[in-house]
Amino acid sequence: MQTLAHWHGDGGPGPWILLFPVIWAAVIAGGIFLLRRTVWRGRGPRGPWQRPQPHGGQGAESPLDMLDRRFAQGELDEDEYWRRVSVLSESTRERSRDASEGGKR
Repeated sequence: MQTLAHWHGDGGPGPWILLFPVIWAAVIAGGIFLLRRTVWRGRGPRGPWQRPQPHGGQGAESPLDMLDRRFAQGELDEDEYWRRVSVLSESTRERSRDASEGGKR
């Protein structure tokens, strides 16, 4: 402590030496912050830059996503696309209605 008190005339390290622990604390805190944002949140080897798979599965697509993709690729014409979309939305409404009626009983 005496060296810090006499920094101006004796050629001691001066009060700026207290800055080094602050810098190291910032570096360690930054490393922990980056680890928490990437690896420790389960992103691990896949990396934070990749899009998550739909419905959490590997390659699992919802039926509407499949229809959209097939329509975009030209496998379905517009009439077939809208017919299938209406059938899927109708069956989805029926399932949600049945589930809500089942929950009220």
